[in-house]
Amino acid sequence: MDKVLVVGSGGREHALVWKLSQSPRVKKVYCAPGNAGIAEIAECVNIKADDIYKLREFAKFERINLTVVGPEAPLSRGIVDAFRKEGLRAFGPSKDAAQLESSKQFAKDFMRTYGIPTAEYKVFNSYIQAEEYVRLMGAPIVIKADGLAAGKGVFVCATFEEAVDALKRIMRNREFGDAGDTVVVEQCLVGEEASFMAISDGEVFVPLASSQDHKRIFDGDRGPNTGGMGAYSPAPIVDEKLTAEVMETVMYPVLNGMKKEGIVFKGVLYAGLMICNGKPFVLEFNCRFGDPETQPILSRLDSDLFELMNASIDGTLSEVLPVWKEKASVCVVMAAGGYPGRYENGKVISGLDEAARMEDVMVFHAGTAQDDGNVVTAGGRVLGVTAIGDDIAGAIKRAYEATDVISWDGAQYRKDIGARALKK
Repeated sequence: MDKVLVVGSGGREHALVWKLSQSPRVKKVYCAPGNAGIAEIAECVNIKADDIYKLREFAKFERINLTVVGPEAPLSRGIVDAFRKEGLRAFGPSKDAAQLESSKQFAKDFMRTYGIPTAEYKVFNSYIQAEEYVRLMGAPIVIKADGLAAGKGVFVCATFEEAVDALKRIMRNREFGDAGDTVVVEQCLVGEEASFMAISDGEVFVPLASSQDHKRIFDGDRGPNTGGMGAYSPAPIVDEKLTAEVMETVMYPVLNGMKKEGIVFKGVLYAGLMICNGKPFVLEFNCRFGDPETQPILSRLDSDLFELMNASIDGTLSEVLPVWKEKASVCVVMAAGGYPGRYENGKVISGLDEAARMEDVMVFHAGTAQDDGNVVTAGGRVLGVTAIGDDIAGAIKRAYEATDVISWDGAQYRKDIGARALKK
């Protein structure tokens, strides 16, 4: 029987802990640092997700058989490399491979080199030059901080004034710190977004169930970008034909390009896509499970996630294919009032027990903590209320029945998660 360590504290990590704990091969799951919901099914360890040395020492001391890294920051700092040097098994890409997420410039240059479809772009480390280019190109236009910015460093600008404001926020006001030393300015693609995730063992890619995320804070895809306000799976737009095209034009060119760069890509590759006239273009890469897409995807996984991750590490993925439930799943993110701007923590959450008793519902905790016997808010995105249904409409209905019984002072959530799928 094996011990597993999951690194992170969000809804994605709660879903990973939940699914891994169902494996007959897993005896115990730890999570560092975890949250109030994770603490109900795993042992939480008070180590920060980016404290690579302490995490490695913990894994050695406890004889952890598999470490699963949720967030991008420790991956970009080389946690998988550090673990492998000590003979520890860790699921995720190396530091070099994780550059596809940690540097927008690296990703765009890589895509250009290896012919992966993406928007035209230019890179700037001078504010004045970036503004001059935006003035020349006009709007709409997309401004991106080069480094990691927790999903908030991308600005889709409808006007020149919005673009200048984005440049100022990134490069002059330093809202994203060093991540804004360099900006990528790119063509604004028009179409429908979709999330595409696949697991690699360095030789093959195995696609996960399709999904679609809702990035904007308000209904109708209005307002600023967030880390994600909800997701659903499957996504009707990602049919068999599009899946085959994404594998051929995006996923395998990444794998082959990485090999030419002397890098072996193992772990999850997430391609944020824009589907333009039926053709996929890459908006961004993540080198880990997406959040909140992981919640509905893992709710539909009918096979052993632990075996799948070990096959990725061992190079035997072609022997272990995932099995999916013929059902749909929807995740509605409940967020703190004020998110993605300033918000207050410590609000007491009610209704969790009632929601937990509902059939086909799983409430994944994202930003929660325990305080004097109460579960309280401890982040911008607080809960991912996830439900399964026979179809998307049924899953939507169930998810919103559950959100209706949960509340805290200032709670906000979108009322239109999954609406795009219904239109299909």
